[in-house]
Amino acid sequence: MITLHHLENSRSLRIIWALEELGANYEIKHYKRLPTMAAPPELKHIHPLGKSPVLTDDDQTIAESAVILDYLQTKLDSSNLFKPTDPDHLWQYQYWMHYAEGSLMPYLVMTLVMNTVPSHVPFLIRPIANKIVGGVKGAFIKPRLTEHIAYLEQHLAKNEFFAGEFSFADIQMSFPIFALQERLQAKHPLIDAYAERLRQRPAYIRAKALSHDSQLG
Repeated sequence: MITLHHLENSRSLRIIWALEELGANYEIKHYKRLPTMAAPPELKHIHPLGKSPVLTDDDQTIAESAVILDYLQTKLDSSNLFKPTDPDHLWQYQYWMHYAEGSLMPYLVMTLVMNTVPSHVPFLIRPIANKIVGGVKGAFIKPRLTEHIAYLEQHLAKNEFFAGEFSFADIQMSFPIFALQERLQAKHPLIDAYAERLRQRPAYIRAKALSHDSQLG
């Protein structure tokens, strides 16, 4: 039996979405974040790092979103509805599956961390902390994110989805795309149109309801 160990407001929404696209038979075990927003210690009973998503399937325990998506596609998608077979699209698929967390998401995580720094230092030195944060964001994070946004807009100007037809690469890309929209609060026409296409998919709508999540998407 496939069980998804789902942490609220986390990357594991992607896995519920994939399972819904596949029409899979599965169950969800929900975990609530601590007041600090950390994952609860119970998740360490499933995986030593206590991270989510984690999928268990009989005696298999699988972590990392891209690995879980590959596992589900291999196991349940015999018709290759969610992974392209065309060689050019397949290379794109593999690229975006890794790009999502390896290239784009680190800058969005840094943005989130930097935004929280001033609230975690003594009041008297907050002006200094704000200056440091502003300097890091302005000199390092913002220029890199600007490059990535231009890159994504350029790709989406020629492609409705990231690797030919809708695929699990789009599910993998959804988390950083939604995070980008939420954390930057800026208009990017092609990225925003793409995100809306994802949000309109019936399986995504079902997944969102099943997840009970309120953020990121």
